[in-house]
Amino acid sequence: MLLLTCPWCGPRDETEFHYGGQAHVAYPATPADLPDQEWAEYLFYRDNAKGAFAERWVHSTGCRRWFNAVRDTVTYDVLAVYKPTDPRPDAAMAGTSPETSS
Repeated sequence: MLLLTCPWCGPRDETEFHYGGQAHVAYPATPADLPDQEWAEYLFYRDNAKGAFAERWVHSTGCRRWFNAVRDTVTYDVLAVYKPTDPRPDAAMAGTSPETSS
């Protein structure tokens, strides 16, 4: 079982959270101007990293706030948890290759 630490509520069981996908994916500045291929890539194409990976989570049964977590996709260890307004912690990404850190 995964234990996640909500930045506002503290450590909680993973059943209180919902996964929100890859973190730090920028919304297109002018989505209406994108060709279909680029829009599809924004919607559906995500990294599938082995190792440290930045993810979005929502504390759905608690404070209902979104936050980011860096989780090792091999071991499921949560390396860092941070608010969406905070920068991604580089220390959690240390020791990973550029291909696995996104």
